Amino acid sequence: MVALADPTRRAIFEALPAAPRSVGELAERVGVTSSAVSQHLRVLREARLVRMRPDGNRRLYHLDPRGLADVRDYVEQYWPSALAAYAAAIDEAWSAGP
Repeated sequence: MVALADPTRRAIFEALPAAPRSVGELAERVGVTSSAVSQHLRVLREARLVRMRPDGNRRLYHLDPRGLADVRDYVEQYWPSALAAYAAAIDEAWSAGP
């Protein structure tokens, strides 16, 4: 997923499962400016990975279950081939012996 390719954006995304956070909280946590966080959040919102909800005069960001389901579906398509490759590697290791 391209939206998570950037390390700063990924750090912002990884800061959200614990609790919703404001731009300022995310900026402090990730170590970039609030403006930079806002730009990264825009990309994450467009990818449906985060959502915003108003909370008084703040905006809190949290993970978006819709986008997470899309990511899960994307990754799950690779599980059968990954498991088959793992099984083949184990078979090869056992066949080679010590």
